[in-house]
Parts: sequence; structure tokens; C-alpha cells
Amino acid sequence: MGRLMTYDGVDLSYGEWGEDDLRPPVILQHGFAADSQMNWVTPGIVGALVLAGHKVFALDARGHGLSDAPHHSSYYGESKMAEDLELLLTLTGATSFDLVGYSLGAIVAMLVASRDIRVRRLVVGGVGHDVTNTTAIGRRVSRDQRLAAALRTDDIASIGDDSLRSFCRFADQTHADRLAMAAQAEAPHAPAIDLSRIQAETLVIAGEDDQNAGSPAALAAGIRGAAVCIVPGDHVSAVFGEMFRSTIVEFLE
Repeated sequence: MGRLMTYDGVDLSYGEWGEDDLRPPVILQHGFAADSQMNWVTPGIVGALVLAGHKVFALDARGHGLSDAPHHSSYYGESKMAEDLELLLTLTGATSFDLVGYSLGAIVAMLVASRDIRVRRLVVGGVGHDVTNTTAIGRRVSRDQRLAAALRTDDIASIGDDSLRSFCRFADQTHADRLAMAAQAEAPHAPAIDLSRIQAETLVIAGEDDQNAGSPAALAAGIRGAAVCIVPGDHVSAVFGEMFRSTIVEFLE
């Protein structure tokens, strides 16, 4: 595992696999309350990419995995996470990259791709058009305020909202730092992403039972030339499916 120090003093962890290749390296960014191990290594995605001959890097976002986890919201937000990802891009020394993000990581990846011409191919997983819809972003702010309060609750059983209670249990199962997750939930969200600025060849991929972010097809329609693929599974299980894994490998080939 490698270490990366951010501009604001957060120490981040990243994984590196495979041998240097003539093709651009693949950079992976996981979702909220997960980490690189859970999102990419355990489902076999890293292994499949390495087997296909790719050099692979995966960043544990601030507050996640083996990276530092400050408990104040000033350290979080998609814009800061995008800057962290760009630091990793620069650290690799490559001049172009293939970028894969899932859920929150997909928002971060789109933000990077909308402003960094080094991104050659982009895979956007587990999200749909709601991530760029102003009204939906407003609903997300309200939801995340409730989520932050739930994450700070000592007795999870006392949380009245079933979905919030389930998420807190998920965070505990993944050994996430719930106070760091609460701080991230309270952080300002990135403004609506200008999809017209994404020049990378793009694939939008999501589970057929994923209800988290609206229509993947509508999101793909807003990105020039983007393809969309619907695979078996919901927001959590889709990444463990063979079709999810093979579709990403094939797209990056």
C-alpha cells in the first residue's frame, strides 16, 4: 500500500497492482462507507483487470479504509475528494488514465473527468441522472442531514427510519468510522456536474434493482457518446456480479 498526503494534511492510502503497461493505468474510486478492498478487491475487479494486463491503482477516500478519518465536515465533500484523486493521477506519472468510480466515487470520477483532460475512458457505476439534477441534489442534502444524525446515534435500534437504521448497520459491518461518515454527510455537495465537459469515452453501469440515484440511461444521454449497461443486482450486490466485472474489463480493453 502507498501513502499520499493531501494539500490540507490528510494522509491517504492507496493500493497498486499489476505491471507497468503501454496502456493508461486504471484508477478506481470506491463508494460511501466502503473502501478499495470491499468495492474492488473482494469482488474480483482488481484481479480481473490485472489478469487483462492493466496497471491498477485504487484510492481509499478520506474518511474511509486505511486513510485518515477526521471528524469535521470541513475536511469532506466531493470537490475535495476529486482533488485527492487528481493528486493520485499525478503521482502515477502517467499522462492519461482510465477512471472507474462507484456510487459516491462515480460522482467524484465525473467531477474529475469534467475538468481533467488526462481521463481517457470513464466508467460511472451505481448512479443515474439524480446526481446532476438540482432538485434531487436538494433532496439529497436533506436526506444526508438526517443520515448524519443517525450515524452519531449510539443505539442504532432507536433510529426510527428503516433505511437510515439499515445504513448505520451497514457502516458497522464494513467497520466504517461512523463519525467520519457523519462529517462527510454534512459536507457541502459538489455543484451539478457539467456533463458537456466530459470528453472521455464513457460507460454508465448499474444494477437492475438499484434504486439509489435515478435513471442510468438518462445520465448516459447527457454525456457525449456514452454507453449504458444494466446488470443483475442492486446497489450493493451488483459489484459482485460476473457481468459487472466483465463489462468493465471489456470496456477498458
